[in-house]
Amino acid sequence: MSLSTERVQPMPRTVRITRKTFMDDRQGRTFADVLGDPGQPFDEVLSFFGSAERQRRMEDAEIHHDRAALAGVVRELEAQPAVDQFLASKDPRRTKRLRQAVGVLVRMIMEQRGWQKTGKKGSLGVRVHIAKGTSTPGAYHNTGGLAFWFLRAERYERIDGMPFRSVKERVEASTRSNGE
Repeated sequence: MSLSTERVQPMPRTVRITRKTFMDDRQGRTFADVLGDPGQPFDEVLSFFGSAERQRRMEDAEIHHDRAALAGVVRELEAQPAVDQFLASKDPRRTKRLRQAVGVLVRMIMEQRGWQKTGKKGSLGVRVHIAKGTSTPGAYHNTGGLAFWFLRAERYERIDGMPFRSVKERVEASTRSNGE
């Protein structure tokens, strides 16, 4: 007989966010400019995040990799032609608004799947050094890390508790039990 320490979480339903539900959200409504701009690939972003597999990978990033939820799908999101083209070719203020709207969308999905914000950000990349206020399209990208366009993302924790302790928590417990 084998003992298992694995805690199995029930698979939450797939969350579908529409333009309407996004605009009904307290933060989402502040991005009317993004939704109202036909040049923004927001419909593609909504479709992208409507995938059950991607939502599961967002949770896995937090649970198994101790990374921000967006880290689980950010490379695939940035590989979407419409998203990549927009982020590479538009004014940095417009691209920042889209990246912020993605953060709101991720929060909405995670909350509906039983997660809450931790108030901490996780790194997704190392930003290129450029002069402040640069307006050159595509100038704000990363030189290293996981993502090319996204710099940081919100961290989440399950409302009913995380299934595994973090390395930091395990070290603290080990230190206490060893009397150090």
